[in-house]
Formats: sequence, C-alpha cells, structure tokens
Amino acid sequence: MDRIESVSKDSSTDHNLTALVVPVDQSPQPQNLSPPSPLWVLYKEHYQKSGIHRKVLAEVIATYLLVFATCGAAAISGNDQRRVSQLGASVAGGLIVTVMIYTVGHISGAHMNPAVTLAFAAVRHFPLKEVPLYWAAQLTGAISASFTLLGVLHPIKRLGTTSPSGSDGQALAMEIVVTFTMMFVTSAVATDTKAVGELAGIAVGSSVCITSILAGPVSGGSMNPARTLGPALASNHYKAIWVYFVGPVIGTLLGAWTYRIIRVSDKPAHAMTPSFSFKLPRRKSSSHVDRKDSLGSV
Repeated sequence: MDRIESVSKDSSTDHNLTALVVPVDQSPQPQNLSPPSPLWVLYKEHYQKSGIHRKVLAEVIATYLLVFATCGAAAISGNDQRRVSQLGASVAGGLIVTVMIYTVGHISGAHMNPAVTLAFAAVRHFPLKEVPLYWAAQLTGAISASFTLLGVLHPIKRLGTTSPSGSDGQALAMEIVVTFTMMFVTSAVATDTKAVGELAGIAVGSSVCITSILAGPVSGGSMNPARTLGPALASNHYKAIWVYFVGPVIGTLLGAWTYRIIRVSDKPAHAMTPSFSFKLPRRKSSSHVDRKDSLGSV
C-alpha cells in the first residue's frame, strides 16, 4: 500500500509540474498595444523604399547654397556695385545652379524651386506624393540661408530681396516669360532622352544666367518662390511678394506643358532620323556599314 501511495504521489507531482509548463506558442501576449501612427504607416508604405530622406536632405542643402550664393551676391551688389556688379550677381546665380545640378542632380533632381517641382509633377515626371516634402525642404533651405546671410552680411538689411522696379504687371509678365524660358530648357534636358543630358547643368545654368541679366532691372529675376520668400522673411520686406509666387508657377507650368507638346515621339532614337548632334560624325568602315544595312533589312 505504501508503494502504491508513493507512486500515486509521484504521478500527482508530475502532473502539477506539467501544468506549470507553458508552451512557447501559448505564452501571454502584451495587451492594449496602440496602433501605429497614420504618418508612420504612410512613411513605411510610400516613402521608406524610395529613399526620400536622402532626396529631401539633398534639396535642403542645394537650395540653401543656391539662396546663399544668389542672394548674397545680390545683397552685396545692391549695397556696393564696386564690390559685386549686377552682372556678376546674375552670373553667380547661373553658376550655382550649374554646380548644384552636377552635384545632387542624380540624387534629388536638383529642383531647388517649388515651382519647378510642381511643374514636373503636373506633367507626370515627378511623384505627386513627394511634392509637399520637396516644398518643405526647399523652403527650409531658403529660409535658413537667408537668416545666415542676415548675420554674415550685417549691417546690410536688404538680403537680395526681389521687388518690381516698375508696375506689378510688368514684373509679373517678366517673371512669367523668364521662368517659362528656364523651365522650357529644363524640360528638354531633364525629361527628353534624346536631348544631350550631359549638358543639362550648363544649359539650365546658362538659361538662368541669361534671363537674370534681362529680368534683374525689371523684376529682380527671381523665378523661384523659395528664393523670394527666404530673403523677404529675413529682411522683413514683402512688397508685391505675390508676383513671385504667381509668376514662376504660371511660367514653369507653361514651359513644361509646351515642351511636352512639341517633344519628339517616344520612339527609340535609332528608329528616327537625327536632325542635330553635338558630336562630330565619325567615319564608319565599309564592313560596319554593310552590317548595319543587313541588320536594318532584317
């Protein structure tokens, strides 16, 4: 009997120990977990894989340097043209655009301009969902550069602000035309595979330089809402600021849409008759010509 009772107790003990063992897959789970933030979900779904943080940072830096160089040169020129002439300020603006295109163009596209970003999105060459982030980056860079200039160029108060020298209508018309020109050139070298892409920076920078020389005495040659807003905030000068929001937006949209209308068909380049090239033609061997002709007949 004692032996039977002992066995019974051992069995009971084993049963109790077994009851205390909790399978891994049945372990208690934490309760009342808060759902993820909608902004975090949006970031995970739409932005994380696209590397948007690198693009945004590139736009902040590029726009900062654009405004710092352009408005800095314009501020010094406006204060004393013996140090920097008006022509020199226009050239500085074109050169910094060229440099930034070659520096960050492969990362963010080097828009540096809210109106350019909007125009690219309007013709479906840029994701619409990234437009607000680019705008935020461009405004951040422009405002930061302007307040940096406020400290660096003290006691100069007008930090490259843009305002009409004549009527608001004249300035608006000028901003539309020069921004149209800049965006027309940009659309050609940035969106058309048949254009000479290696010259994109030179082409866009040259167009900015040329139009700035023309528009400077009339409207200030902004062509960029961020480039106008930053110095306006730092200088507390807002005369006719609406011109530099409306004009560039209209000009860039017209420039992008116009080039889209006249651009060549999307057929492969080898299927079209070339009309112009920056490259000098090279003499082809007779064997190469024969091979090309045979391939064409196939």
